[in-house]
Amino acid sequence: MSFIIGLLAGTFGGMFGVGGGVVMIPLMVRGMRVGQLHAHGTSLAALVFVGIAGAVTYGLKGSVDILSSLILAATAISTANAGARYAHALSEWKLKRAFGVFLLFVASLLFLKTYIPQLQFLVSGWLKVVVLLIAGVLTGFLSGMMGVGGGSVMVPVMVILVGLDQHTAQGSSLLTMVPTGIAGALTHFRLGNVRTNLLTGLIAGILIGTYLGGQIAHFMQDSTLRAVFAVMLIWTGLRYIRAPRSS
Repeated sequence: MSFIIGLLAGTFGGMFGVGGGVVMIPLMVRGMRVGQLHAHGTSLAALVFVGIAGAVTYGLKGSVDILSSLILAATAISTANAGARYAHALSEWKLKRAFGVFLLFVASLLFLKTYIPQLQFLVSGWLKVVVLLIAGVLTGFLSGMMGVGGGSVMVPVMVILVGLDQHTAQGSSLLTMVPTGIAGALTHFRLGNVRTNLLTGLIAGILIGTYLGGQIAHFMQDSTLRAVFAVMLIWTGLRYIRAPRSS
């Protein structure tokens, strides 16, 4: 079961540059009865391998901006730790509702993805560096807290403000997930939030799925699949938001 979840997460992560945690976490919670907090921690640990496999796949096609990735990671690493600790401090129902809101946010970005290349307000020089550093702060915190890669924040910033094409933004996002994910996952591991017994299956599926997703992203029109995926996220997000309050 963990292999199948990793395969699905890796495929979507490779296609959309969003890491795959938005797929992995609900499937672990619903399909494997993993607690919400443990699902977040385990997802983040596994997503390090989404970043590695995806960055290599995109990099071989010349679709990675290493400098932008390094700048993003510079601040994301520091806030990933804080995000993981904040998630650990939340009650189960609060974390579920926060994750539901995040899923709706990601779904809205997927619907808007078609229009993102036309919404460019390009910055350059030191302002570009500042924008990437600020985006890294938000990305790292969300990654640590939500157990996701943070591509939903990084990709629009790199396309709209930095001027990277969609494929390069996704490849750069996946590369940034590696150090950011390691920082957040280590904190979750120390707090006991990583189910290490699930990692082997998840990682095996992720490595295969991310490669397939990266290949598909370079030759397939993904508008229909993206719309279906967004609808699924909205449905899942609303279910999380309606999670009953508990201690």
